[in-house]
Amino acid sequence: MPPLRGFSDNPFRDKGDVIVATKALVQALEPYFSPGQARVRLPIYSGAHFDEVAADLEGFARPIWAIAAASTESGNTTDPTLQAYAERLVSGLANGVDPGHPEYWGAIGDWDQRMVEAEAISFALLLAPKTFYEPLSAHSRSHLVEWLSGLNGKVMPKNNWRWFRIFVNLALHKVCGVPYENVKEFIQEDFALLDTFQLGNGWAADGPWRKDATDGEEVYGRQADYYSGSFAIQFSQLLYTMFAADLDPERVSLYIHQARQFADQFWRYFDEDGAPIPFGRSLTYRFAMGAFYAAFALARAYDPSSPYASPGFVKGMLLRHLRWWATHSDNVFALDGTLTIGYLYPNMFMCEDYNSPQSPYWAMKSFVMLALATNDDFWQADELPHPLAAIEETKSFVSGVKLLSAPFQIVCDHPDGQHHFMISGGQFCVWPLKATQAKYSKFAYSSAFGFSVPTGLLLTQIAPDSTLAISGDDGETWVTRWQTTANPTIETFPINNQDVQCLRSGWKPWRSGSIEINTLVIPPCDKWPDWHVRVHRIRNSRSGSSNIETLRLVEGGFSIEVKQPRRTPTLTENWDATADGLDVAHGGRVESGTSCLVIGNGDASGIKNLFASECSLEGKVLKPDPNTNLMTPRTLIPTIEHEILSLPGRDIVIANAVFAISKGKTQFSQQELMKRWYRPPRLPEEVFIL
Repeated sequence: MPPLRGFSDNPFRDKGDVIVATKALVQALEPYFSPGQARVRLPIYSGAHFDEVAADLEGFARPIWAIAAASTESGNTTDPTLQAYAERLVSGLANGVDPGHPEYWGAIGDWDQRMVEAEAISFALLLAPKTFYEPLSAHSRSHLVEWLSGLNGKVMPKNNWRWFRIFVNLALHKVCGVPYENVKEFIQEDFALLDTFQLGNGWAADGPWRKDATDGEEVYGRQADYYSGSFAIQFSQLLYTMFAADLDPERVSLYIHQARQFADQFWRYFDEDGAPIPFGRSLTYRFAMGAFYAAFALARAYDPSSPYASPGFVKGMLLRHLRWWATHSDNVFALDGTLTIGYLYPNMFMCEDYNSPQSPYWAMKSFVMLALATNDDFWQADELPHPLAAIEETKSFVSGVKLLSAPFQIVCDHPDGQHHFMISGGQFCVWPLKATQAKYSKFAYSSAFGFSVPTGLLLTQIAPDSTLAISGDDGETWVTRWQTTANPTIETFPINNQDVQCLRSGWKPWRSGSIEINTLVIPPCDKWPDWHVRVHRIRNSRSGSSNIETLRLVEGGFSIEVKQPRRTPTLTENWDATADGLDVAHGGRVESGTSCLVIGNGDASGIKNLFASECSLEGKVLKPDPNTNLMTPRTLIPTIEHEILSLPGRDIVIANAVFAISKGKTQFSQQELMKRWYRPPRLPEEVFIL
């Protein structure tokens, strides 16, 4: 698949570069506008759970995030391509809200995708009314008010969608002239719900947060993902501060404070080169993952007292992220230059049931800073480096391993290691989301290795990287961690004179079964910066009553791309018999009774057993189905297989150490890599007892 000229070769250094990227993205859409300009439909036959008109509206509305920003008085560009595109959108807006026009979008109903797209339209009205509202006739303005007002009084999900209605009502009042008293009730109702999502330190859940096993079991999950920041909640909070200071000064002040708190932590989800940690749903939105920083700049939420909230820092975080996507976009675009559904390559296994071919253009949220004038502090500032970049004065006071208590995650980038990843304590989504266990409930997620989603029920189809797969029917079906029984707990253990904070969670592989698992995940520490450890305590809560005779368990490390050497027939071919014989440059693998290691393309991924009571074990390299991993279509997964022949009345404890090195920063020599591999963690005895 070809790269997209103007995006893939873009240096992303200044506003002009972002304009070039915007042009490249929207020009690819131009052939697919409907005659009335109200719909955009890409030539791909796949469906979302909503109707085709709503999907076409996605194609129309989602690029508005960038086009509206480029159309403001301060951000105005004389580029004829973007001006013509904006004029197209105005014509389409008039026709799309007109019930008498063939391209009418339809009235907004309950649980309607049109609600989502109404936010982008409202943003355009609020930010650039001279471009998107004033050219409308009185007739069209009346239709617009009627269409937007149709969102009020409808049934909506209890999640980030409530922000869509808030922005619609802001636009109705501030742009369309609807009295505030007519919309105030809906705004207050939505804020009353959104306030309950707050987790602290600037974090908000994407919906009600389940505190324990009995707390709203059927409807409440634990989700604090990119919707908490860039995709929706923090993003929308920041935009709200721009438009509601006169209506709601107290809340505006609160949201600025929360954005600064969030900024103190969110930078950790990006590697030094801008690579994000893929986690959660909707990852086909790709570079929208950096949109928090675009909104932060647009809202001018800077804090001179914080090293993470200056114009130069925010600019560096956002533009590095866009550069990372540019340099990793060779397989992101279709032949016609349009974005595909997928992550680093087209992939329908990882998409959601609400992803139409037009959905990926949510990514253009990361361009809202185009509304800033060229002489704005954001564009004029020099980019500041990532806090963990190789600058000694920065490294001295910034920890590379940090527990974030609000989302129950530990973000890891140990300065003596070479891998940026996140340990997750047990988030989950309760509604029927495809590959939900993979997207939220694995033990670890990596910016270098990504993660894998299942294609079926067999082990190779489960693709169990960074998780523990369990079978009670001799491998016919497999399950992995999904819903944790209570909020994870934070525990501290002394390891080699260092207090290490860890995450513990309880879960059941089968909801109605008697088997319970308690998992402790220990992050990298100074003694072993390339490893993290998972300790599982397996218990049969009704000893003697389980109908499972044999329990098979497979613990997976990080999946790793391995390019086939010449004359090697398959990826699973053994290159050598011992780890010492592995070639870092060309790749290879080794399996032993207690460990296995895979080297490919300069990266390394391995797993080693540290402790196993009353069960057999074997290190095996698993070749999962192709196209299971988000970042590369062909991978191998180092695993440890365990077998428990009978479930005793006492606990069984298993501890496996996971090894990973990414070539992203420096290329280790074979000797150095082997040295690190042969220094596995040693844990205090109390870890296995508790």
